[in-house]
Formats: sequence, structure tokens, C-alpha cells
Amino acid sequence: MIWEEAKSVPVIEDVDICVLGGSCTGVFAAVRAARLGARVVIVEKQNNFGGVATSGLVNIWHSFYDTEFKQQIIGGLTQETVERLDRRGAVAEEKKSHSVGYVLNTEELKIELDELITESGVGPYLHTMFVAPVLTDGKLTAILVENKSGRGAIKAKIFIDATGDGDLCARLMLPLTNEDHRQPPTTCAKIGGWGSGPGFNDVTGFNSLKGLDLNDALIQHQAEFDLPEGFGWGRFVPGSKDVYMYAGTRVYDADCKDGLSLTKSEMEGRRQVRAIMDMVRKYGPDNKLTLLSLPSYIGIRETRHIHCQYRLTGDDVLHGVRFEDAIANGSYRVDIHHDDKPGITFQYLDGEQAYVRPGYPVVKGRWREKTDHDPTFYQIPYRCLVPGSYDNLLTCGRMIDVDQVAYGAVRVMVNMNQTGEAAGVAAYLALREGIRVGNVNTEDLRSTLREGGSIIL
Repeated sequence: MIWEEAKSVPVIEDVDICVLGGSCTGVFAAVRAARLGARVVIVEKQNNFGGVATSGLVNIWHSFYDTEFKQQIIGGLTQETVERLDRRGAVAEEKKSHSVGYVLNTEELKIELDELITESGVGPYLHTMFVAPVLTDGKLTAILVENKSGRGAIKAKIFIDATGDGDLCARLMLPLTNEDHRQPPTTCAKIGGWGSGPGFNDVTGFNSLKGLDLNDALIQHQAEFDLPEGFGWGRFVPGSKDVYMYAGTRVYDADCKDGLSLTKSEMEGRRQVRAIMDMVRKYGPDNKLTLLSLPSYIGIRETRHIHCQYRLTGDDVLHGVRFEDAIANGSYRVDIHHDDKPGITFQYLDGEQAYVRPGYPVVKGRWREKTDHDPTFYQIPYRCLVPGSYDNLLTCGRMIDVDQVAYGAVRVMVNMNQTGEAAGVAAYLALREGIRVGNVNTEDLRSTLREGGSIIL
């Protein structure tokens, strides 16, 4: 045991709201609160904002519409960001798709998020690591951070944990769930020289494999290159002719909230990307594929879920339960990447389900019998964001309180972005009224979100 010598730490900020974590979810929380007049800082460990969308290279946002594509159910800063990117030709829309709504140039997204932060007056801290919470008489009053300037304290009246992994809540020893079966992470890659055939996995020059696309080639040669069974997908980068974001890796037995496991997962993900490229070089030598970019961190699907005032269930999602305190809507299907077997299970709001394992027939079935009417979207209530243990602490993003089935649907970015906006607005309202975050009037919350451009149903 080594004891760290006690020392005084300078207070580098004293603000209304501190957002910890700079994914789009965190950025949107900070921006919505700042636009309402709060003094806000945001702390991010990476060199840019955007989280998995930017640092993880995942360039897909899902549909803003219900399952029938008749009613828009998502707006707010997600829609505003798409419109801002569109002015620079940095987004492509795929209409009436259950798999993809918008494809983003995520390098442009990095800059757009910088501009949102700057325009709204949020104080940004990049390259800044969260160290520990500070409690005064049992109340959360500050957090310790560390960056190139050394260690400092950020004091705030309200804190929003948008770290994805619930780092602040975990350090506060709040009740949480560590699922026995966590969805495994994926390392994405940007690859140049990708073919532009009719199928998004077609690769120019694979004639040596008798027309096999990349995913089929992986199935045939995965054992030779020590590649686990995965599920490949991706899209071209908007504005490019041959640069493709490919997500074809899967790292099993990863616990990405653990420092050593996360390290090993990062290295294993990169090894799998190289193995895919080696396979192409060996069996498709006429290909012009070039590895252009790897993510600055692995695409983590799941770690902790913080216990809050309400846990959203799979039944809530699949039956489209409506909530009086709903702050987010979604239509993306339940999509569970298994960690104990290959493949993915999909469940749909119309009662259908499918187990998809590349190289095998799709196993179709139903999770419920047919009915005369099916829900076309689901909702997330505000209560899923409120831990309740501290008067001035909110959560948002993939760490919110949901069960495994519900999480399979709500975890995608267009859904989580809305939880960030709700947390930012709720923090402002609690600050304005001088009340606990758990006592925010949800009618006021929903109306204020609506006034800011969110679609509240």
C-alpha cells in the first residue's frame, strides 16, 4: 500500500452545472442547459467531443421516425446537428430504413460539436480525466480532475454523469447493475479503396473468391486468422467515393469498465482489424484496400447500469408503454449482440423476432402472437435518469436504468442523445427552482424540452 500525501487542490471552475463525459449525449446536455442560461462546463478525456460517433468511428444515426415512417418522433439537437452537417455535405440520408437513418462524416461532426459548445458558452475541458468526487457533509459539491495543468477541482451545484460507464456514480458507490451478459464491444475501421457494388459489403477484386463478399470470406477463412464469429456492417463516408467505415470485429469476454480488460480489448480489436486486412491481402490480392484509420477507443456497447427511480423493461419497450414523464422516443428494434454465443437477436414491435448468425439460415419466430394494432415507437421516462441518492446528480446515456432487453433497443445514439438533452434541461429547472433533481416538475420539463425543439409525445 502506498499513501498519497494530502495536498490542497485549486478550484479551477465554480459553475452551475458540470457535465462529465463529452459524447453527443453529454454535449447536448451541456448545450441545452447553457442555452437556458446556466453556467456549464463539460469534461472529456478524449481530444474531441462526440464519443463513439467520433472517437469510435461509428458513423450511423438511426431513423427519426416511427416504425411505419409516418410520424417524426425525434428532433431537438440530434436533428439540428444533422441539418448543420448537411450544409457542408457531411451527411447522407437513407429514407425508410429500419437499420440506418443518417450516415455522418464524423470528422466534420467533431468540428460541429466544437461549434455548438462555443456558440452556447459552455466551458470545455478536453484531455481531462475525472479522478474522484468530493463530498462535503455528505453532499456532492465538486469533482477532482487532472490534465496537463495538473490536478484541479470543479465545483458545481448540479452534476450530470454522461460518462457512459457511470464513472462518477460508481465512485460514489451508488447501487448499480453489472450484467452477467454484456454486449461485446467492436473496433471499427475506416478503409480506403472499398468497392462500390450493389451490396454494401462488396469488395472490388474478390473474384479470386468466386464473388464472395467480405463477410462471406470472413466466414470461410476466420479460423485461419483467429477471428471470432462476428457481424460485419458499415457505410461509406459521405462525400467520399471509396472510404468505408467497417465494423466487422467482436471482442468477447471484455469488461470495459476494468482498466486491464479494457486495455486488452483495445489491443485485441486492433489485432482483429489487421487479421481482416491480412486475409484480404492473401485471398484478394487484386483489391486496393488500405487501412486508413482506427478509432481512438473501442466501441463499447455495455458496462454499468445505474439504479434509478425506475428501470425500463423489455416489456415497456416492446409493448410501446407510454409514460407521463417521457423525455425520449425511439423506434430502433431490440438488437442484442450476444456474448455467450455468435450472432444477434432482433425483436420488433410487431411481435416478430429473428436470430441472425452469419453463414447460417436466419431463425425467424415471434416473441408474441399477432395483434390488431402494434406500437410504432417506445419511450424513456425521466425517472430512468434519476439515481435519487444525491439531490444534485443525474445520469444520461447508455448507463441509465434499463434491463437487458430494453437496453438492446434504447442504447443507440439517437435515443441516448435525447436523454442528454433531458438531463441538461432538468438540471437547469432544478437549479432555477432550488429543488432536488428528482422533484423537477415533469410537465415543466417536457414543455421546456418541446420549446427547445425536442419532440415530446
